[in-house]
Amino acid sequence: MRKLSLNGVAIDDTYAEAFGMRATAIVITAPNLKWARQAAVTMTGYATSVIGCGCEAGIDGTLRRSETPDGRPGVRVLLFAVSTAELQKQLEGRVGQCVLTCPGTACYAGIDGEETLKLGANLRYFGDGWQISKRFSGRHYWRVPVMDGEFVVEATTGLTKAAVGGGNLLFLASGWDQAMAAAQAAVDAIATVRGAILPFPGGIVRSGSKVGSRYKSMVASTNDAYCPTLRGITISALEPEVGSVTEIVIDGLEDACVREAMRVGLHAAASLGPVRGASRITAGNYGGKLGKFLYPLKELLA
Repeated sequence: MRKLSLNGVAIDDTYAEAFGMRATAIVITAPNLKWARQAAVTMTGYATSVIGCGCEAGIDGTLRRSETPDGRPGVRVLLFAVSTAELQKQLEGRVGQCVLTCPGTACYAGIDGEETLKLGANLRYFGDGWQISKRFSGRHYWRVPVMDGEFVVEATTGLTKAAVGGGNLLFLASGWDQAMAAAQAAVDAIATVRGAILPFPGGIVRSGSKVGSRYKSMVASTNDAYCPTLRGITISALEPEVGSVTEIVIDGLEDACVREAMRVGLHAAASLGPVRGASRITAGNYGGKLGKFLYPLKELLA
């Protein structure tokens, strides 16, 4: 493998492999940012991987009052799934249980997609016949009475079939502190890229996986080639000096979002240098068998 480097950090001449997904976006508002974020954090919990959670979700960013439909503070949330039916199921369930229930919130479409998903169209029935239909500026809303006032929810939101899931970077370092520093620098940088999320806890995953397992019931299992404790008893991808590895996984509303997120994340992590951060950065792929979206690291160095 040809050796590349950035700020003294070795960059593997390889690529991240990603796959197509369905995605949607919603805007949650509240009287203050605390409660808008609380609803968003709650509804995006247990949404790290489609392998076990049904969807992948995260906060795309906070919105100023001038950027929300009702002039209140808000956040934009992105949800990704492998099918339209699963995305619809996850959207209604999470908004119904985590946003409708959260004090002071309202919920609106966050994307104008090629198709639509039901947002408040079925949640309105919680109003038990007291809900009110409202049409304004060509959009359809429902006003559902709740104990702290009313829950305003737009009837539908958009769906995009151009979304991409599975962009990734792996940070190989001498120890846990250095591997985390590199990953955190990437997470902070990617937070500025709109249309991209990092679905794992705090944006970082320590349990990267490979496809399959020696156990038939498991569709994925630990990525043993990158586990430092297995060096010497498995086919390892780690040099002797590597003591810890962290990974970030990126989902985006379109190919360009994932590419830009990986670019800024790579540069931010490498800016720490090999002593404070990662000594080597690589990416995970399956030889082109998993998805059609490929992100060569050398193309991200510019």
